[in-house]
Amino acid sequence: MKIAIAYFSPQGRTARVARLIHEAVGGKLVEIEPKDPYSMKDLDWNDKESLSSREMRNEFARPELKAMPDLEKPDVLFLGFPIWWYVAPRPVDTFLDGEPLEGVRIIPFATSGSSPIEGAVRRLRATYPGLHFEDGALLNDGDPALWARKVLGL
Repeated sequence: MKIAIAYFSPQGRTARVARLIHEAVGGKLVEIEPKDPYSMKDLDWNDKESLSSREMRNEFARPELKAMPDLEKPDVLFLGFPIWWYVAPRPVDTFLDGEPLEGVRIIPFATSGSSPIEGAVRRLRATYPGLHFEDGALLNDGDPALWARKVLGL
């Protein structure tokens, strides 16, 4: 089984979880990085004019990403992100728009200060109906490695 872990983590929290999953199940670890990294000012969700706020108001915003290594179409993709405005951030959409993931088992995982993952998964399923998203998990606490092994039946 070919496994990949792709994650977006502008502040490092989701990256830590992604590394723990990678250590547990192996595979290819790939960071989803915007071409122009977000500053703390860009990430200020209290500022309606911050970059992240403007992107999240625009359903069609697709920030340009840095070049990424080829995922080589895995069988399973763990897809990690922080939850912004109850959904996955727009760089995740840019990533999904650019990857041939039909037939891939996509397992979302997220970090969040207070939002559950269900709304994010619901939006991913609606936006990308040709892809197979599982329910996923919010991994603020607990053992991401144990969760990932359990999801894969290991």
